[in-house]
Amino acid sequence: MTAACLWIDRVSSPIGEILVVTDDAALVVIEFADKEARMTPHLARYFKGVELVPRVDPLGMSGRLQNYFEGELSAFDGAPVDPAGDGFQRKVWLALREIPPGETISYGALAARLDNPTASRAVGMANSRNPIGIVLACHRVIGANGALTGYAGGLARKTWLLRHEGALPRALL
Repeated sequence: MTAACLWIDRVSSPIGEILVVTDDAALVVIEFADKEARMTPHLARYFKGVELVPRVDPLGMSGRLQNYFEGELSAFDGAPVDPAGDGFQRKVWLALREIPPGETISYGALAARLDNPTASRAVGMANSRNPIGIVLACHRVIGANGALTGYAGGLARKTWLLRHEGALPRALL
């Protein structure tokens, strides 16, 4: 853990204001502004003495986010990310990036992809702590029966994101 200066920007979106946080090399957090209290302990845990300094479009990430909302679903392809977490969490979070826009996967299937088919609950817990939502697409993970399940930003936002990507589960069409 090292002392850190992180850059923060606020981006308007159709589903509420979003906080974009980067260091000098990668995206470290995307969080809904009304869920900022969820972000603060995460940053305190992984960044000693963190200072959030306002910066317009840090690393071009705010622009990428706006492009995503304008329909460019691949806007974050290749974007550098650094989700601070333990080894299992990072493995889950980075696997989320492999789910293409327009597709969904169940928690169990994601656990199986990680060579740990009995870990669907652990995958769900890691998913709920994902610090880089939208980019590490935890909204694309659904229940085994196709139903939407929890989303830290709220189910209405999860539904909006899946509809935006053309990936609503059959049960919601």
